[in-house]
Amino acid sequence: MTAKKPLPGELDPIETASRDEISALQLDRLKWSVRHTYDNVAPYRAKCEAKGVHPEDLKCLADLGKFPFMTKLDLRDNYPFGLFAVPRTKLARLHASSGTTGKSVVVGYTKNDIDNWANVVARSIRAAGGRAGDMVHVAYGYGMFTGGLGAHYGAERLGCVAVPMSGGQTEKQVQQIMDFKPEIIMVTPSYSLVIAEEFERLGIKPDEISLNVGIFGAEPWGEGMRHEIEKKLGIDAIDIYGLTEVMGPGVACECIETKDGPVIWEDHFYPEIIDPETGEVLPDGEEGELVFTSLTKEAFPVIRYRTRDLTRLLAPTARSFRRIGKITGRSDDMLIIRGVNVFPTQIEEQILRDARLAGNYQVVVTRDGHMDNLEVRCELQRELSGKLPPAEIQQIGKELQHRIKTIIGVSTMITVMEFEAIPRTQVGKAKRVLDERPTQN
Repeated sequence: MTAKKPLPGELDPIETASRDEISALQLDRLKWSVRHTYDNVAPYRAKCEAKGVHPEDLKCLADLGKFPFMTKLDLRDNYPFGLFAVPRTKLARLHASSGTTGKSVVVGYTKNDIDNWANVVARSIRAAGGRAGDMVHVAYGYGMFTGGLGAHYGAERLGCVAVPMSGGQTEKQVQQIMDFKPEIIMVTPSYSLVIAEEFERLGIKPDEISLNVGIFGAEPWGEGMRHEIEKKLGIDAIDIYGLTEVMGPGVACECIETKDGPVIWEDHFYPEIIDPETGEVLPDGEEGELVFTSLTKEAFPVIRYRTRDLTRLLAPTARSFRRIGKITGRSDDMLIIRGVNVFPTQIEEQILRDARLAGNYQVVVTRDGHMDNLEVRCELQRELSGKLPPAEIQQIGKELQHRIKTIIGVSTMITVMEFEAIPRTQVGKAKRVLDERPTQN
C-alpha cells in the first residue's frame, strides 16, 4: 500500500483527483482496514460482535457509522500491545505518548507504515512550501514522542536536509539557525515564541533570520498566535495536524497558498465529525468531535478513533481533500466555569488581540467554597516590560477582562505581568492550564 514517491514540487495525482475517485479509493481501503482490524485485533472484534456488525456490512462509506468507536480508554486498557494487528516480528518501530494522565499510549509501525508516514509528512512539508534541497530545523522532541522522528523522516523523504535539533537548548537553537541558515522550522507554536524571544534578546530582527516557513503542531493554537509568530520570526506560519494514536504529525497540513485550515490526507485517513454527546455523525460544516479511521496502517490500525479534538470538516480549496477548521479545543480540555464552557484557545485569542501583550499566558482555576474562580495571567511584550506606569497596566487588564466577559461569557481576574514572568516550556507542549481545584472524591 506504499504510495509512489512524488518528484520534488510535484503533487500526488490523488491530491487533484475528483471526489468520486477519492471516495472510491477510500471505500476500497476502508474495507481492507476494517477487515484487517476485525481479523487481527481481538478486543475490536469483540466490540463489533457486541454491536452486531461485521466487515461484510460495510458496503458504502456511510456504513462506517454502524461500527463501534475506539477511544483512548481502549488503548490504555489493552496496554501495551493488545491492539496491535501484526505479530511483534513484523514491527519496525514503537512510539508512545507521554502518559501524563495515565498509562502511555503505545503505537507500533511496520516498515510499510513508516514509509507511508514519511510520504504524508513529505507531502505536508511540500504543501507548506518546502522543496528538495531546503534545510529543515526540527525542534520537535525526538524519542518516544512522534514529532521529531516523524518530521525528520518526512523532511528526508522530500529531499530536504534535516537538522535533528530536538527541543530545549534555546540559545543553541538560535545559534544553529543563524549559522546553518535553514529555510524551514518544525516546532510547537509555544516553543517557537521562546525561540523568537531569544532572537529578540540578542537584537536579531525578523528580516535577519533565514527562516521562511514554520510548520507548527502538537498543541491547539489560534489565528492570534499565528500573527504573533509570523510577526516575531518573519515567516509564514503553517498548521500541521496529527496525533500519536492515528499516526503522528502529517495526518493533515495547511497549504501555504491558502492557510485556511489543515488539508486531511484523505487517501490515508478517513475523517468524521460526531456529536460528542450522542455519537451521531454530523454533516460537513457542523462543529463536533473529530473521528479518524486509518486506511493504510498495518501494525496499529484505528477504526473510528475519537480524537476529542473539536472542529469542523470544510470543503476542499487548494487540494481535492477536505480540510479541518482550527481546533477550538479538546472536549477533555474544556473548563466549565460557573456553567460556562471555556477553552484556553478562546482566552489566547482575546489576549493576542492586544498588541501590547505577548503570547505566553496561563489560566489558573481555583475554588472558593462552591464557586470556581478563573485567573488569567499574561505578559507585556518585551519592549514594554518595565516601562509602563501601573495605571496603564491596570487598564490593559480591565480591557482584557471586558473582552473575555463579553465574548466568552465568563468573569475573570486578570494579572498582567512583566515579560518572562511566566515559566517557558523548553520541550514539548506548554502547560497553559493550572487547575488547582480540590479533587472530587
